[in-house]
Amino acid sequence: MKKISIYMLAICLVASSCKKITDIDPESNITTDNYYTSLTEMQAGVYGVYSGLRAPLKNAWQMTELRSDNSWMGVTGSTNSFNRDLSDLDFFIPNTTQNSIFQYWTDVYASIRSCNVVLAKLGVSYDAASGTIKLDDVTLPVSLAERKQLAGEVLFIRAHHYFNLVRLFGGVFLLEKPLTPFAAKSINRSTVAETYKFIETDLTTAASYTSATKFANIPSTMIGKANAWSAKALLAKVYLTQNRKDLAIPVLKDVISNSGYGPQSSYANIFSISNEMNSEIIFAVRYKSGGIGQGSSFGNDFGPLNSAASVINGSGLGWNTPTSELDTLMMGDNRRAVNIAFFGTGTAANPYVKKYLTPVTITNDGESDWPILRYTDVTLMLAEAEGFTAASVATINLVRTRGGVAPVNPLTLAEFEKALSQERRVEFAFENQRWFDLLRFNSTLTTIKAVQVIKDHFAATYVFHYGTYVIPTPTLALLQSYVTTDKLLLPIPQREIDTNTSIVIAQNPGY
Repeated sequence: MKKISIYMLAICLVASSCKKITDIDPESNITTDNYYTSLTEMQAGVYGVYSGLRAPLKNAWQMTELRSDNSWMGVTGSTNSFNRDLSDLDFFIPNTTQNSIFQYWTDVYASIRSCNVVLAKLGVSYDAASGTIKLDDVTLPVSLAERKQLAGEVLFIRAHHYFNLVRLFGGVFLLEKPLTPFAAKSINRSTVAETYKFIETDLTTAASYTSATKFANIPSTMIGKANAWSAKALLAKVYLTQNRKDLAIPVLKDVISNSGYGPQSSYANIFSISNEMNSEIIFAVRYKSGGIGQGSSFGNDFGPLNSAASVINGSGLGWNTPTSELDTLMMGDNRRAVNIAFFGTGTAANPYVKKYLTPVTITNDGESDWPILRYTDVTLMLAEAEGFTAASVATINLVRTRGGVAPVNPLTLAEFEKALSQERRVEFAFENQRWFDLLRFNSTLTTIKAVQVIKDHFAATYVFHYGTYVIPTPTLALLQSYVTTDKLLLPIPQREIDTNTSIVIAQNPGY
């Protein structure tokens, strides 16, 4: 997808601002009945769907990186309500009414609704009985190939959203078409298994509908758009997350052997704004600076607090502060300078996330894209799926070599799994991958378990970080007691439960 101005009419047609996200027929969407009548208008709708990827990403770091051992709320003495919400997420005690959880949930379902509106206009429907996607005849001056390509892109994006939801919240509301408010309120949470079945159907269909052109031959008009390779890479991750390694391995090998994507020679080059959508990037959420409403806020969000214009124009908010544990792990690694920088000098220097920081003329108007799927992710997933083999160790060491660090030579399964976990942690730092990795490792690895990793993280950093909180200061034992299997999931937003008078919606255990 070119970094061009999104069709504003498309955004108006597909965007939703409902107070209750599953009330799905707001006033702003009335004109969808008479708008989608040509290929140009359908493409505008799909551009709107791509644009909808940005809103959930604004808060996604709180749901992922903050709850991992990669970042924390950096101002332990703060009593500010927003910072307290951040520390509650970090401590694994978020309230069911926590605003950023609700906002994330709302933004994701708004984007899903946009997907469903466009898919309906393209004649796409989900047959729950057979678990298949149907492509019905529609009266549009659009060829079948064009309909399939557009539908496949939207199915990929819908699957991406539901994959995030099921990993964060468990079974969620499966909305596969636009519904009236009354109909929406009668739909309860699906099971985790049903949710994954739905995601897999979307992705297998997307892989068959979209272009399988090799990376080097992708035309300029298709750069940045979802394709067969992004659908397959995400499908493999879906399989691996369910510990279905037998299904993940051939899909991963297909992407590695046939997609034409490949590693960049240097880690920094992957994220350079002069080298966007390079061979490493299989899919990314795209941003464009220039005061056209498509810029990234992450440079300002993650830039150091009270830094004025010395780091980025408009200063920073200091969010997503790198942990000292991650910084130490990155010592001697050339990936550290890409991910982490320091504001200040000596012992007073404060770390901040540098990865998405580019010069901006206007606050919150950065250029950096946000990677969702990378080629190196695919190769390391294959190493994870195949387990402790010479080939898997070689894959890890290829990534380490690019990072400028010495190879590893694990002698036991535990050593191999530790090396794999740490390599993914460094390689994908601040890409919202670490938390999902820890959840997946519960099934795919023998010796790395999410609850224990977080408890160990609390213990390793308690004296100089967690023990300095003043809200009041938690004991280490209390802090570790908060981390349970139940709390690996976030709560369903209480507002979703309270505003539905038609059915009883179950809250996740532990909340």
